[in-house]
Amino acid sequence: MADAVPVHAVPVHAVRVHLDRALDGMCETVRELGDDLANTGTGLPGGNTAYQLLRHCAGVLEFWGGRVLADRPIDRDRDAEFVAAGPVAELLELVAAQRARFACDLDGFDGAAPPRGPLRERDLDRDEVRTQGGVLMHIYEELAQHRGHLDVTADIVRAAAASRKQP
Repeated sequence: MADAVPVHAVPVHAVRVHLDRALDGMCETVRELGDDLANTGTGLPGGNTAYQLLRHCAGVLEFWGGRVLADRPIDRDRDAEFVAAGPVAELLELVAAQRARFACDLDGFDGAAPPRGPLRERDLDRDEVRTQGGVLMHIYEELAQHRGHLDVTADIVRAAAASRKQP
């Protein structure tokens, strides 16, 4: 088996394409759901709404991009992301603003270098986030995971709404 290409050898713009696809897809799904369904839960214990999942993804960008990659001060309440609710338009504005900050957070990105900001205590033993490239891949992992989660959530709430409309 050929040696794997180190993460730092992958151009940052190539990873950004996939990050943007995940975010674009989540934003489109939440937009299509509209205010009511985006804020509707699945009825599953501990489940999240589509709104909460996208709000959390904005928080992921803020923490891992802002604090860890760029070492800038951030304002994040992770617990609040999972109880958040509101108009879709406001959420989409927040995501757009966070994406713009994240683009700036990548200025000076060096995939092989250590993150510029501190890791959380619980992440200090995680080898996969010891480089900026590893952190960027972790951000992609989180967005891809939550994109799928959001799509399933949307399917469940759409199906429930459709069944309520049937006589």
